[in-house]
Amino acid sequence: MHYLLFYDVVDGYTEKRVPFRAAHLALARQAVARGDLVLGGALADPAGALLLFKGASPRVAEAFAEADPYVRNGLIKSWRVREWTTVVGPEASTRLTEM
Repeated sequence: MHYLLFYDVVDGYTEKRVPFRAAHLALARQAVARGDLVLGGALADPAGALLLFKGASPRVAEAFAEADPYVRNGLIKSWRVREWTTVVGPEASTRLTEM
């Protein structure tokens, strides 16, 4: 299954994240190496972030957020995980059958 992790960020997030960016990216790279994190990146206007996880449960995304230096240091106002039923593309978790 796929799970989307949404981050709502504080004002001035881009500047405030600088001291924590290396640790955040290291955590992300570890998640990629395990096969948990598929894609991640920033959203523009309004600022935020979105990360796509693959796993057996939403816990894979929740655990990432709980360990993330951005969350732990107050740069994330709120976060939420949503299950995403993917149906098209080579990585889709639920493939559509031909009609």
